[in-house]
Parts: sequence; structure tokens; C-alpha cells
Amino acid sequence: MELRTSAHTDTFARDRLPPPGQWPHLTDLGYPDRLNCGAELLDGTIARLGPDRPAVRDATGAAWSYGQLRDRVDALAHALSGPLGVRPGNRVLLRGPTSPWLAACWLAVMKAGAVAVTVLAAQRPDELATICRIAQVGHALCDARSVDDLVRAGVPGLRITEFGGDGPDDLRQLARPGGAPYEAVATAADDVALIAFTSGTTGRPKGCMHFHRDVLAIADTFSAQVLRPEPDDVFAGSPPLGFTFGLGGLVIFPLRAGASAYLADWGGPERLLGDIAEHRISVLFTAPTAYRAMLPALDGHDVSSLRRCVSAGENLPTATWQSWYDATGLRIINGIGATELLHIFLSAADDAIRPGTTGLPVPGFEARVVGADGIPLPDGEPGLLAVRGPTGCRYLADDRQQEYVRDGWNLTGDTYVRESDGYFRYVARADDMIISAGYNIAGPEVEDALLRHPDVTEAAVVGRPDEERGQVAVAHVVLRAGVPSGDETVAALRAFVKSRIAPYKCPRVFVFHASLPRTPTGKLQRFRLREADLE
Repeated sequence: MELRTSAHTDTFARDRLPPPGQWPHLTDLGYPDRLNCGAELLDGTIARLGPDRPAVRDATGAAWSYGQLRDRVDALAHALSGPLGVRPGNRVLLRGPTSPWLAACWLAVMKAGAVAVTVLAAQRPDELATICRIAQVGHALCDARSVDDLVRAGVPGLRITEFGGDGPDDLRQLARPGGAPYEAVATAADDVALIAFTSGTTGRPKGCMHFHRDVLAIADTFSAQVLRPEPDDVFAGSPPLGFTFGLGGLVIFPLRAGASAYLADWGGPERLLGDIAEHRISVLFTAPTAYRAMLPALDGHDVSSLRRCVSAGENLPTATWQSWYDATGLRIINGIGATELLHIFLSAADDAIRPGTTGLPVPGFEARVVGADGIPLPDGEPGLLAVRGPTGCRYLADDRQQEYVRDGWNLTGDTYVRESDGYFRYVARADDMIISAGYNIAGPEVEDALLRHPDVTEAAVVGRPDEERGQVAVAHVVLRAGVPSGDETVAALRAFVKSRIAPYKCPRVFVFHASLPRTPTGKLQRFRLREADLE
């Protein structure tokens, strides 16, 4: 596959793309050779619909029109390429709670031709240091509320610029609106726009590289053809922008449609219901866990503004779908996506919805169920989900590329059944990833954190089915001799883990053992722990 001439003067990302023979088959949607997704999402939408439409708002009630958003984005882009010294192709870390300023920073990175590496505000110093090392990040734009752990990460040579603070060096002081417009860098359609990290099942993060054309592709497939937003829609949801589910649903999709977004950090189901009423949210993105949690609190909250509800991040149980429909009259649009494919590729809306199934391939995508040999299986027989379309997996210099992409198909790690009517039904994860309340938790990463505690000699973390959260992480632990296995130890281990990795990864259940089941060669037998949890 021949790539177009890059606009990047820092060619790190392109130089570390997998060999073309290891790429998935990619559908061509006909985008031009030169394409900057930031310019398309802002300038292109303004050219179609004008600058005065509402674009973003926050919890304080502050709202920016498209024109005001562009003024801020252009000022930020001038600051990036000027005093901050960011060159096209440089990686820029973005960190902070969901806010209009974080979205503006992302758009400015796009227009400046740099590569966005958006991370979670909850990630801890070791995790941040690893991401920065893998992506060789030299610049960071960080919300003042989230800067401490980034500083503690001690990334060599990292230039951190805060925003949202009061200091004279705050990014907002460097990027005051009202200056000259910023002419977006003429990036190639296949220049890398973002690197999204996923921990996978080993705990060693994988950087998923996506192009400028990919950013528009997810808006022009799932959003435009399944979700079908309208310019007067107001988007909101719980996923942070560090997840591609949130980046698409709260930034890319509304801007592509000329709609607006309410951008505020997740405050729980009760607050989300209040936000729906106060801000007249019409398109909601969240996980099944949140829909379940909101059900008992619906009385007394006005959700009449809602017209689209999207669920992804974990399997949507039929009972949750039905209960939400019975209570609201709204049909949840179920979907499955992956960081490797950027967003949702199986879904259905309106009369096409079949509760209990994920849906059909999103227009532009193909899907099939295959055996371990890659050969398609008959309808009704469970196997590995294989997908291909306009987006696909391109890991950053990672030999696991050949595991995820085989014969041009992306193997998502999910076990599915294709029904005779063409609908795809989720069965289970095919690997050791724990999906809890929409968050991916890699057992080995949590085990590594536990094993750093001086009282822990062995640890294994597996998923246990849970009605409310889909799964919960269960830690099976062998303690040092003489250490009691009571509540105090559980509390100490829980605090220890939360100090080293994101709190959502901390096990909810601890089980203590004299020893863990292993093969004669010493390999941990996780399946035996899972089976014991089900007894």
C-alpha cells in the first residue's frame, strides 16, 4: 500500500507503522489526498452551517458557538506551532477531565498537524510514563486539576503546559482568541492524527495509530448512517475523551453533524439525569452499567429531550434494554467497537434493533465469525469475530499486530455467533480482558501492582460475572506467611493498588489462598479460578 506524501516533519509515527502486508484490508471512502480532520470538523462545518450555531458548553453554563470555538482552537494552534515549538508529527499528550478546553486542545493539535495522545485523568504516574516512553511524547497539554501525577511521572524532556489555572504561563494566556486565523497544516489523509492506547490482555500498552481520514470515517459511517444525528442535537455522555468511545461520541460526531456537545466530567447516574434535564440532552453515550443505574432514579427526572441512547463498552443485556425501553420508550442503540478500529462497527437502530444482539455490520464494514484457522463458521456456531472496513488496526511498532490482523481481517478478541438472519450475538470475551462497567481491565497489569506489595507472594486477577457491572475484577492472592487475611489486609491491598494504577482497575473482590493452581511447568491456570468463582 503506497502512502501519500506526509506533511509531518517528525516522521516518528509513520516510520513505526506496521509493514503494509500486516495491515487489514481497508475500504476506500474516497477522501481527498490532503485532509486535515480538525479543519474539516470545524472550518468545514462552519462553511456549511455558519459560525453562530452552539458548539460546546460546560457544567458552569458557559457556551461557545462554532465561531468562538474556532477562535480558541486557532489561538491554541498558533501557540502550539509558535512559542511551544510543536512541529507536525510531534506527539502531544492531552490530559484532563472532559471539558470544552480539552476538546479545543485536541482540535488544535489536529489543525497543527501534530499527533494527539489523549490519556485518562485517572491514570497514574507509572502508566503515564510508559505511554510517553512508547510514543516518545515531548509535549503535554494538561488540565491544572490533573497535572500532579503527570509531573510525578518524571518523563525525561516532557514539556508540560497547563490550562485552566491562574498562572502567567497558563495555556490560555498564550492562546488568547482574537488573533489571526490559523491555516491548518495540509496533512495527508493517511498521516497519523492520533495514537490511542489500549492495555490489551498483557498489561503492556499498545498504541493504536489512526489517520486523519479515519477520524472522519467513523463519523461518516456509524454516526451518519446508524445514529443519524441532527444539527439541533445536544450530545453528552459518561466516557472520557481518553477513550475513543468518548472522543467519537462527544467531539467528532457532534462537530461533523453541526450539533453541540455538553462536555463535563462523569459525576454518576443521578447527576447525569440532572444534566439531561437541565441541558436538554438529546443524544446520550454511556455504558450498560449507567443505564441500569439510572433506571431506579428516573422518577422525578425529565428525560423527554432524549431521542438517541447509545450503549457500548460492554455487552448490553436484554433485560437492561427492555427495562429502559419500558421506562422511557427509547430503544437503546447497542454497539461494539474497539480502540483498534477507533469506534463502533456492529450496531443497529430503530426498527432494525433486535434486543439480545449487537446488530449488523455498520455500513462500510464487513463482519464474519471464524474459527481459529480463520475459516468462516456456519451461522449459529460460536467463533471469533472478524471485521474489516474503512478503519482498522495499526499498532505502533508492536509485534502483536500479527495477532490482531490475519488475512486482512481484524480479530477483535470477542466470541460471537452470527444468526441466520445476519445479526451478530455476543457470547464472551475470547481472552483474559475483564470488561467492568465499560472499562477494560487487564488482569496481568493488576497482578503486577499487587505483587509489588511486600505481603503478596502470588496474585491472579480474573473476571467474575456481575449483574450490575457485566464483570467485576476478582483478585486471588497468596499472602506472605503470618499475614492475616482479614478486612484490614484487604483495605491495605486496595489502597496500595489504587495508588499505582487507575482506581477503576482495582479488584472489587479479594480471595485468599494457600497457593494458586498451576501446571507442572508453573503456568497459572486462570480457568480454574474462573470456574471456582462460578461454583
